[in-house]
Amino acid sequence: MIRSMTGFGRGDCQEDGKEFQVEIKTVNHRYSGVFVKLPRQIGFLEEKVRDMVGKAISRGKIDVYITYNNFSDDSKCVLFDETLAKTYISAVEALRDKFGLRDDISVSLISKYPDVLKVEQAEEDEEKIWLMLKTAVENALSSLITMREVEGEGLKTDLLSRALYIEKILGEISLRAPDVVKEYKLKLESRIKDLLEQQSMDENRLAMEIAVFADRCSIDEEIVRLGSHLGQMREALNIQQPIGRKLDFLIQEMNREINTIGSKANDLSIIRNVVEIKSEIEKLREQVQNIE
Repeated sequence: MIRSMTGFGRGDCQEDGKEFQVEIKTVNHRYSGVFVKLPRQIGFLEEKVRDMVGKAISRGKIDVYITYNNFSDDSKCVLFDETLAKTYISAVEALRDKFGLRDDISVSLISKYPDVLKVEQAEEDEEKIWLMLKTAVENALSSLITMREVEGEGLKTDLLSRALYIEKILGEISLRAPDVVKEYKLKLESRIKDLLEQQSMDENRLAMEIAVFADRCSIDEEIVRLGSHLGQMREALNIQQPIGRKLDFLIQEMNREINTIGSKANDLSIIRNVVEIKSEIEKLREQVQNIE
């Protein structure tokens, strides 16, 4: 099943008062790039998230946003700076002795001084935290991939429809091509008769001239190759793996063949068909840019 490179997925995981929310957004890009934004206290998990997402998505610009909330009873702890507390006590005692003040040094007094007490996040169980985050990322990836596959099916339908239309026009070109040589032969005979004013013609020279023209304007090989590329594209759309780069290459080859047909064909009807096919190939190229 083909996948679009555009998509969005959300996943979460809650356990023991802890909660992870993960959002993954992808847009089309020539290569793959994973950008992770997560809280600083779980920054040690960034590389694991990057590797996990990179293995699941092979192409596109990928933005991962992670929110972490810890509402558990042991989420925070209060620490005191013993050295700073001793310094404050010494300074207060010196102030007391210097000015003969009443001695009312107490715990409540010292604890009010800046930075004596500090509230910090409790140390996390890294393995447990990772298992929770991994679950949230898996849920987000599942949602994202489902969306990309749905859009991919829509792209596949459009590509197949356009390929069928191109094949129809290509068939018209194939039917018209032999008549171009026949019409050229008749025009050439008419011109020569006018020039010779009813004198006899050199049939061998005429045949050689027609053969040279037929060889120069022959588009049979290009028609066959363009048809083959369309067939390969149809086959690729049923492959269960990323095909975006392969389709890019096939579209380039299709452009090459139709341009050659346009430059060799010496017929207004064929030129009109060439313009129509080039327009459809350009639409194929635009759609393929969004396929993983």
